[in-house]
Amino acid sequence: MPELTPQLQQQLTDTARRMRISVVRMLTRAGSGHPGGSLGMADVFTALYFGGWVRHDPKNPKWEDRDRVVLSNGHICPILYAALAERGFFPAAWLDELRRLGSHLQGHPAMHKTPGIELSTGSLGHGVCGALGMALALRADSRKSRVFTLLGDGELQEGLPWESFMAAAHYKADNLCIIVDRNDAQIDGRTRDVMNIDPLDAKLRAFGLHVVTADGHDFRQLFAAFAEAEATKGKPTAIIATTVMGKGVSYMEKEGHKWHGKTPSKDQAELALKELGA
Repeated sequence: MPELTPQLQQQLTDTARRMRISVVRMLTRAGSGHPGGSLGMADVFTALYFGGWVRHDPKNPKWEDRDRVVLSNGHICPILYAALAERGFFPAAWLDELRRLGSHLQGHPAMHKTPGIELSTGSLGHGVCGALGMALALRADSRKSRVFTLLGDGELQEGLPWESFMAAAHYKADNLCIIVDRNDAQIDGRTRDVMNIDPLDAKLRAFGLHVVTADGHDFRQLFAAFAEAEATKGKPTAIIATTVMGKGVSYMEKEGHKWHGKTPSKDQAELALKELGA
């Protein structure tokens, strides 16, 4: 299992900052998209792709023994695109094409257009279903690959993820790691006000999952959570990652859900980039 040395922690911090800068720039150019959740999940994606938890080969994206990453809440794909570009799956210049007609980088992940995308997602609730199918297929093929699927807490107001959780536990899919972006924010307001999903940890346990809670901006806690998920046998693991929408940009952090699907103006983008140290 990867070890979080002080040197690696600094590298991860620097990488997450660069990826946040990329998100602000690409969304500002596009004039549309979802900055809040993208910035909030930057540290989780950094830990996964640059901390050694996801086995992959950017030069061979279809390597059969790779781990799979499925972004169920596909609207925060800018942070996934930033990670894939930083990792070398495709040229960084593609980030300038976000949401353009015919672009490699669509507003939601498209598996036939973008190297490193395992499943086309966007309709909330569907990604975790596909991820479970992958996990079961990999096990049937006797492969040691793992599947990581990420979804939003507002997405858990849908019924489909809960059916998947129940099936994952029933089939003992311990090669499946579910990561919930617990920012208590969605487009209409706080998740607790729109449709309360608490007590989330108890509900997930009741459905048969091994549950770990971690600060989604603390690499040490994230590494410990990923290690526990990998070591857990006989049941899938759900990591509840507590995050702040718009992390790294003060006015987005303050206004929370208002930045779910609104892009910054030129002046706002300049302020954000300054705060991020661009």
